Amino acid sequence: MKEIKASLDQLETVVGFLEAHLPQNCIVFLHGDLAAGKTTLTQAIAKSRGVEEEVTSPTFSLQHCYGKNLYHYDLYRLDYETFMQMGLLEEFEKEGWHIVEWGSEALWNFLKSVGFETASVSIKPDNESRIYRIEI
Repeated sequence: MKEIKASLDQLETVVGFLEAHLPQNCIVFLHGDLAAGKTTLTQAIAKSRGVEEEVTSPTFSLQHCYGKNLYHYDLYRLDYETFMQMGLLEEFEKEGWHIVEWGSEALWNFLKSVGFETASVSIKPDNESRIYRIEI
């Protein structure tokens, strides 16, 4: 586990660590309370990959695709069984990083058990900064 404390102006440190340590194809679960900074981190990742379009949380559409090989999911309203019934698992087979907000523990365990590369980033506010706990 790696822990990084960073302000908004220092997010490139977190992104740099992820880029250096995560495989090219990875499902990254973001954990944190509402407004912890999950979408903000996704925006920083997209920016580092040259994405110029606006990056927003896919709360109602479930998934946004940004640039080449960057996918962003918001599974707040979906439990594991509903996710599987909707056929969304096939999306994770696409090459690239899949950033998942509000993913369930059941989904995490399933993905690991069938051999997907996964990582977890827990985000906790700390005054003007955030503490990012990264598990690969």
